[in-house]
Amino acid sequence: MSLLEVRGLRVRYGAIEALHGIDLSVGEGEIVTLIGANGAGKTTTLRAISRLVAPRSGEVRFAGADLARLPAHRLVQLGICHVPEGRGIFANLTVLENLLLATYGRRDRPKVSQDLERVFGLFPRLDERKAQLAGTLSGGEQQMLAVGRALMTRGRLMLLDEPSMGLAPVLVEEIFETLAAINRDGTTLLLVEQNAHQALRLAHRGYVLETGTIQAAADAATLARDPEVRRAYLGG
Repeated sequence: MSLLEVRGLRVRYGAIEALHGIDLSVGEGEIVTLIGANGAGKTTTLRAISRLVAPRSGEVRFAGADLARLPAHRLVQLGICHVPEGRGIFANLTVLENLLLATYGRRDRPKVSQDLERVFGLFPRLDERKAQLAGTLSGGEQQMLAVGRALMTRGRLMLLDEPSMGLAPVLVEEIFETLAAINRDGTTLLLVEQNAHQALRLAHRGYVLETGTIQAAADAATLARDPEVRRAYLGG
């Protein structure tokens, strides 16, 4: 059984249908990427999975559980964490306060300090700036904080929406190397990313989304060699 199963997912914004009954799956321990042009429905897919928008129809199952009637905060308790596009950090709180805020629903309080150590090990700059207001961090540091905050939930599945957006190339490399390490430690990743080169280098499998429809699905290496994918998303 896949950790995440999406079947027939449809989402409508007013008169416009953004997702036209898509199917996808993510296995335990995988990195799966969604690639596609702006407006293809990638962000909507993640938001529908995490219940931030209500699907019109379709089914989303996580570890066998139907998520249809659950509010978004219950999904965090089940083991799904979401790093949104734009990071969504709390600018007027410190780095440490942002990280601790993600632990509000946890029952294993003694392990929180262990997870802080893990986050600071992955992102030493956050340790250096833990008393600093999050709004004063650089864009790259804010992205590190958004990922670190998600890790503090101890989720089994992390949804990531455009983690490289607006970052310098050297920071993009750093973020993707850290995502690979997070996956090696046991967290499953579903990644939405405009940088298709980086996404397909990182991922095990991928889906190509066009105007709300899955147009292709294969292992990442196969997609990277596909002439249509190369022409549309990889520059030739």
